[in-house]
Amino acid sequence: MQYHAFLIKYAEIGTKGKNRYMFEDALMKQIRYALKNVDGQFDVTKEAGRIYVNAEGSYDYEDAVEALKRVFGIADICPMVQVEDRDFENIKKQVVAYMDQVYPDKNLTFKVDARRVDKQYPVGSEQMNRDLGEVILEAFPQMKVDVHNPQVRLRVEVRQKVNLFSVVIPGPGGMPVGTNGKATLLLSGGIDSPVAGYMIAKRGVKIDAVYFHAPPYTSDRAKQKAVDLANLVARFSGPMDLHVVNFTDIQLYIYEKCPHEELTIIMRRYMMRIAQIIAERTGSLGLITGESIGQVASQTLQSLAATNAVCTMPVFRPVIGFDKQEIVDLSEKIGTYETSIQPYEDCCTIFVAKHPVTRPNIRGIVSSERHLSERIDELMKTALDTVEVIRCQG
Repeated sequence: MQYHAFLIKYAEIGTKGKNRYMFEDALMKQIRYALKNVDGQFDVTKEAGRIYVNAEGSYDYEDAVEALKRVFGIADICPMVQVEDRDFENIKKQVVAYMDQVYPDKNLTFKVDARRVDKQYPVGSEQMNRDLGEVILEAFPQMKVDVHNPQVRLRVEVRQKVNLFSVVIPGPGGMPVGTNGKATLLLSGGIDSPVAGYMIAKRGVKIDAVYFHAPPYTSDRAKQKAVDLANLVARFSGPMDLHVVNFTDIQLYIYEKCPHEELTIIMRRYMMRIAQIIAERTGSLGLITGESIGQVASQTLQSLAATNAVCTMPVFRPVIGFDKQEIVDLSEKIGTYETSIQPYEDCCTIFVAKHPVTRPNIRGIVSSERHLSERIDELMKTALDTVEVIRCQG
């Protein structure tokens, strides 16, 4: 059957009280954006707690569903038939036609779940349940009613029109992007940071990203890998700006002046400093990282405290309590894993000490950074002045 309408259900948005319309409008905006590259013309509307997507003429059903499955804020996607003629005898005919087309195999159990949203409609919900169930049984004797655990639950909503649907496709949940401010993701070429960006975007946060590039020690292909990952995340988060920072001179200077066992921590601290400056310039309210406690030397509690100490804005670490397999599973779900494991080094893995400190003392780190003198400020300014901004749109 070719559906020409979708009912979009949301969950959390329904708790927003008088401000709910703002979240509904944001969700509709994200739906329109997600569908703009799908073949077909779509009209997105809303009606008293319901959002509809109507397809005008022919369209690519599979692509439309896949696009909607990437829109945060959607709890369920329900392909449906809308009936304009609300005469009850006509509804009976439409219900029989719907069951016939959607379920060629009639050897199944079903339940009718009718809602009379328009209380002026002359037939009540319970009466509709009984009468519609009866006409289905008369038309298809192979079908059986099961009110407790049916294979098919046919929903019939009587509103301005009559909505018929039984297929429910899970959406990603969360909140519409853009309803909870903006944050900046420190994007590496690894598995964890794209997952972190996805998770924060799911809470309605618009994201940009910063990638630290170290040519010639990291290749153009490594940079392209970061761009590819940003585009994959942008399929869910919407368009983002990827800020590519040339970090080579800063890394070499730290390598020359600081104890090698502290290289990773001190480099991370300067990454955080630079990322925060970019975030402040672009209107972000926080930073996002893919750090997980104890995963590597730079992610012990002591190391995280040392890197956090240079930031005045919040640092969000959504995978902080995940083990590696949990992060991998989520990266596979969102489609970033295969790109993340491509064998191209990023700058975090080039200048790594053989025996990095795992419990850094912040006072000791600050003392080591004093060896960098004013030269480090000049290098930071140059890095910030030469940032390349790449627009990633998924």
